[in-house]
Amino acid sequence: MNYIYNNLYEMLNAACRKNGGGVALFDDKTKIRYRELKQEVDSVAAYLQDMGVGFGDKVAMLVSNSTEFISAYFAVTALGAVAVPMNIFLKNEEIVYILNNCQAQFLLASAGLAKELKGVKQQTALQRTVWIGGMEAAETGDVDFAEAQRYAKQPDLSRQPQIDDLAHIIYTSGTTGHPKGALISYRNLFANLHGVEQVFKISKKDRFVVFLPMFHSFTLTAMVLLPVFSSCSIILVKSVFPFSNVLKQVLFKRATVFLGVPAIYTAMGKAHIPWYFRWFNRVRLFISGGAPLAEQTITDFKVKFPKATLVEGYGLSECSPVVAANTLEKQKVASVGRPLPGYQVKVVDEELVELPHGEVGELIVKGDSVMQGYLNMPDATDEVMSNGWLKTGDLVTVDDEGFIFIVDRKKDLIITKGQNVYPREIEEIIYKLEAVEAAAVIGVKDRYADEEIVAFIQLKDKAELDEKTVRNYLRQHLANFKLPKQIVFEQELPRNATGKVLKRVLKQQLEAQS
Repeated sequence: MNYIYNNLYEMLNAACRKNGGGVALFDDKTKIRYRELKQEVDSVAAYLQDMGVGFGDKVAMLVSNSTEFISAYFAVTALGAVAVPMNIFLKNEEIVYILNNCQAQFLLASAGLAKELKGVKQQTALQRTVWIGGMEAAETGDVDFAEAQRYAKQPDLSRQPQIDDLAHIIYTSGTTGHPKGALISYRNLFANLHGVEQVFKISKKDRFVVFLPMFHSFTLTAMVLLPVFSSCSIILVKSVFPFSNVLKQVLFKRATVFLGVPAIYTAMGKAHIPWYFRWFNRVRLFISGGAPLAEQTITDFKVKFPKATLVEGYGLSECSPVVAANTLEKQKVASVGRPLPGYQVKVVDEELVELPHGEVGELIVKGDSVMQGYLNMPDATDEVMSNGWLKTGDLVTVDDEGFIFIVDRKKDLIITKGQNVYPREIEEIIYKLEAVEAAAVIGVKDRYADEEIVAFIQLKDKAELDEKTVRNYLRQHLANFKLPKQIVFEQELPRNATGKVLKRVLKQQLEAQS
């Protein structure tokens, strides 16, 4: 496939030509127009370049949602350096691991995250930290991002990144062992941007509300880069709490595209939403990703927001990240849609032999969005990639129209008494109980090396539900071999930054108790 840009700086320049006076960013009461954003990107790029950042250098970013995140990211990539956006909820030793793994010499960091950065410079190759929002934690050689924003100089961009150069490294959540750095090129990103723009019919008139963490691959591609690709606007909401503020920004700034995770849509579907928001909001498209949507959530949401379209998509960091999505014209409940244009998918068995429509197997993906590999991990790369095909680790079925239905994670499959049990099927049933806020089902080995099914349930505020009621309900809907051996009520289920329940943490809790 041919792409119109080689890199993100070319994309930003094109947005300025098409819509220079248009609003790139709404940041609270401030409007930042495209020409102003480019000026700031140029200033920051020049400052970083004079500080020593060069082509191919890894520049880590531990930055909260902000205008500075966006200008810093574009500045780093404009220089041909490789951005390394990091999860802002990581702890000190996790930060140290990533910085050493990618050998970052420069770090952009929000001042509010300074606590976890104490002593990091002494354990890594970091030379300088650029602090955003304050210099209280500065050490010798550190600088203030505000100086970069004011820098009255143009960068030397005579060497520009080409389409197969690295744009950024996204570290996976590390479900087993250390997190792995997925190497994402400009080609990978443009494959996503072209496909998503086409499927969702994004135009210059759209306004994207952004409140999910920008360091996450889903938000970064679909809600930060895509609006610039389409020369439209980003409405920046710096915190999801209180959620009423998100809704207020959606209403007052006239957002048209809203990206959330299932936990958000579950809450919105069941919460009391003011009538004026339901009538006067201009959202045409709600997009869900990051984890599977429960069928009950889709049903509840359509009742609340009949004018808008809720579409579920699917992706993973290794695919930059979007792989598939339902379309505006056609959605299927419980499906993540069809592959984006230009992508190939197959459902295969353990030997990578393609299976017929309707059979459960692992989803593999091929296309320009597939990563170049994992940083410094050739064996891990070989485990997931074969002849250009990426093994996703997700068990799916595909119907005769090409719609993909996620059955479960391959690693989450429970085998009990020789029978395959898919946790998601049980979770879907539990979600139908009105009192349930969240549910997670896992398998735990017993002393005979068989697996027992354990269901964790989080109730809504002030809701009441007992184990007997749950068991009686499940018996009506599930075969006996699928019934949980244990039902555990938790005050709150552990989640990652995008709201996905962390099943590995639940397993660790059970193992610690046994």
